Amino acid sequence: MLDQYQEAGEFLDLLSVDAWEALRTPVQQALVGSSSSAPAVDLGAGSGRGVQILAETLPAGEIIAVEPSPVQRAALHARIVDDPDLVSRTTVVAGTAQQVALPESIGAVLAMNMIGHLTAAERGALWQRLASRLCDGAPLVVNLQPPAEAVAVPESEFTTVRVGRLRYQGSGAAQPAGADQVTWRMRYRVLDDEGRSVREIVADYTWYVVSESQLIEELSAAGFTTEVGQFGVVRAVRG
Repeated sequence: MLDQYQEAGEFLDLLSVDAWEALRTPVQQALVGSSSSAPAVDLGAGSGRGVQILAETLPAGEIIAVEPSPVQRAALHARIVDDPDLVSRTTVVAGTAQQVALPESIGAVLAMNMIGHLTAAERGALWQRLASRLCDGAPLVVNLQPPAEAVAVPESEFTTVRVGRLRYQGSGAAQPAGADQVTWRMRYRVLDDEGRSVREIVADYTWYVVSESQLIEELSAAGFTTEVGQFGVVRAVRG
């Protein structure tokens, strides 16, 4: 399994702290109706910040964290192993949302910051698969990320985090790569106190774009009703 985060993975958790802080409340609100009688599934769990939110929202439920990237799974295990509660009820599964075997009954699904990795056909198949397994009233929670169409996005800095004497800076730009996809060029820089670059990594990612209306249409076709909350967090429930 190719790990597209092999070089840049060390920066992803560090540079996502502010974004996840903003997402925390909308995600918690979207998870209302989750069932603790069946496992909750985090698709594309990354370094585990969504797993922590699931654990807080479902204090007694089992969690299955699905993550294809070995680098991200290393960060995920590091987060889980320091928390006895997470260790006791979180199972980490290597694979993609399309590949892994899912429980027949699911109490909630979290799929944050990951649907751009899926083609429209792959998304549609996933929505159908999840619809047949989610408990009554149990939510599927995903988020929309820009751009909503295949357009150029000029490079801009999205966050900087200081750790000790160094600052870690992330920026990105996108170029169209087809009718429904862009290529993101992400730049990760490590700067010293004088602003000098100590290290720099550039990584390219393919991202399949989806608009709010298109996502709602896909989910409706799979039998979901949807609500769109803050920061593009979408709550979908069958029926």
